[in-house]
Amino acid sequence: MRYKTFLEKTSLTQEELLGLAWGTLVDDPPGEFVRLPIPPMLMLDRVLSIEHDGPRGRIVAERDVRVDDWFFQCHFGGDPVQPGCLGVDAVWQLIGLYCGLRGGVGSGRALGCKEVEFSGQIRPHDSVVRYDVTIRRYTTLKAGGTSVAIGTGQVMVDGEHIYTIKDAKVGLFHGITYPDYPRRSDNARGGIMER
Repeated sequence: MRYKTFLEKTSLTQEELLGLAWGTLVDDPPGEFVRLPIPPMLMLDRVLSIEHDGPRGRIVAERDVRVDDWFFQCHFGGDPVQPGCLGVDAVWQLIGLYCGLRGGVGSGRALGCKEVEFSGQIRPHDSVVRYDVTIRRYTTLKAGGTSVAIGTGQVMVDGEHIYTIKDAKVGLFHGITYPDYPRRSDNARGGIMER
């Protein structure tokens, strides 16, 4: 698809999400185009709704629970449960995607959140996890072109609200990609992104 079409999307299929993860979805992407994690870290199967109204918006996605999901095999032996941090990461993935859908360019990085509350869990025989993120602010910083979005995510399993992630924040940054991995190069080491 063309970049202009991507920016107008109001939903995304699993095939489109995988194309975005692998960098093959958009034929004419801007220089540093947003990417999602590649499976198994991709925590989304489909995006049901994408809305924006000025600096605010909403993005809703789902993931089908699979009895053989990789994390059930190791978290924990004899007590399989999806790690809560993967639900938080799914919300960060959606906020980074939202930045890209608003025209932000660069590599996405989670910048934190204010509060996480867990009141339930995801088990191997659940069916569908839904992520509903209300974006309270999206902006592009004039100085470096960094895009930032802040949103509160609600995680539901089979219709029951089980987590809330308040004020999760993601930024898209220029010049931090490491496409020549595992070779040692300028971006081969971590640490503070801007010195």
